[in-house]
Amino acid sequence: MPMPTFPITPALRHLLETIRAAGGRPYVVGGAVRDCLMGRAATRDVDVEVFRLSLAELEAALAARFRVDAVGRSFGVLKVAVEDVVFDVSVPRAEVKTGRGHRAFHVEPEPQLNFAAAASRRDLTINAIGWDPEANRFEDPHGGIEDIARCRIRHVGPAFAEDPLRVLRVCRFAARFDFTIDPTTLALCRTLRPELTTLPVERLWEEWKKLLLESKRPAVGLDALVSTESLTLFPNLQAMLHVAQDPEWHPEGQDHVLGSLWVHTGLVVDAAVRVLADDAIEDEEERLIVLLGALCHDLGKPSTTEFRDGRWRSLGHESAGEAPARSFLAQIGCPPRIIEAVVPLVLDHLKPFDFYRGGASSAAIRRLALRVPIPRLCRVARADFLGRTTPEALACTDSRELESITWLLERADELNVIDAAPKPLLMGRHLLALGVHPGTEMGTILKAAFEAQLEGSFSDETGALDWAKQHLGP
Repeated sequence: MPMPTFPITPALRHLLETIRAAGGRPYVVGGAVRDCLMGRAATRDVDVEVFRLSLAELEAALAARFRVDAVGRSFGVLKVAVEDVVFDVSVPRAEVKTGRGHRAFHVEPEPQLNFAAAASRRDLTINAIGWDPEANRFEDPHGGIEDIARCRIRHVGPAFAEDPLRVLRVCRFAARFDFTIDPTTLALCRTLRPELTTLPVERLWEEWKKLLLESKRPAVGLDALVSTESLTLFPNLQAMLHVAQDPEWHPEGQDHVLGSLWVHTGLVVDAAVRVLADDAIEDEEERLIVLLGALCHDLGKPSTTEFRDGRWRSLGHESAGEAPARSFLAQIGCPPRIIEAVVPLVLDHLKPFDFYRGGASSAAIRRLALRVPIPRLCRVARADFLGRTTPEALACTDSRELESITWLLERADELNVIDAAPKPLLMGRHLLALGVHPGTEMGTILKAAFEAQLEGSFSDETGALDWAKQHLGP
């Protein structure tokens, strides 16, 4: 493959010149180099590894010119601010595993190592490529450039097995780049399964966030969890394996070894990525909520699916999905506010179709808007529809499912609940002005007023006051 030129920004040039002036030999390493070789958009996250200087010498030279934060000094890493750009600057290090788990290491900086030896400690070959600014060339001692060309995830060497977190990184990078996993790496990952339980919850959360947010096809990562046997760490997801679905509604995965439900779930998460892109949703937390909703929406099916009257049915799987969704999200360290946003998507993911088919009242739609933002719910519902292989879904043509989503959005807009949940029109200050004293009676009246508002008894403040006067009597 033709070699690109690594982009040098003014801030990076200033940093490299300062390091060389102090006697160091800097290399640009990590994801910025990999992404450059893959022709991907340049990243502001540029890491520099410095040889021939001790950490103390490097810190002194950099602190004379730039703002240096030594938060990673124990690991041989400094955060260096050059103008408005922050770089991670490190020295090579030797690591000795001292026990089980992700953190059981003794780290010793070794600035006299050569680049190949230092890179041998990295996880994957595609992440072990360096750019040497002095020689203006890429250094690739472990074959990462060839692995990029072959779309292959391959571990660097024996050090990979010292950190079980790298198993999840393999799955994440496979999904991010839609790469296949080298068979030797796959086999090594399986040997690390017993150590996966030692991973701290905050690292699980970071890996799940990146898998979902950085991938065009998160399903590749989900399948990688299966093939590396790391899905066993997440029993609520593992329960979806080998669960059947009715072939009329879900023809996808009917003959797949992992079962129709697992295949459907992967297709839904992939579809959610496309839906978010189509709707130009850039807010990271909003994207994450929708993607987690897509991942968790059918977690109630393993406990409810049965063959009845000649068909596979999963009656009540929406409500049955709440407990496993909460359990899974808590296990991976999902913040409580996000859990509370995802659970309604699980409970109500069929509501657009059910409401459309049943002709739901305005009150029902207003109450739905109290539980979940309707545009968010409709994105999950669209992904659920598109995550199937029915002719309508494959063609993205009009169907009752898509009609139901359009209908619900239009009705929510008509009822002024498309952008926010309905808020009470009658307030305590209104009742005070009408002579009602604070206390239980006021609370009861306000609750009744809001229920009447949801039912459509009034739609503005004047109507709310009229209702209150009638309710209070003479």
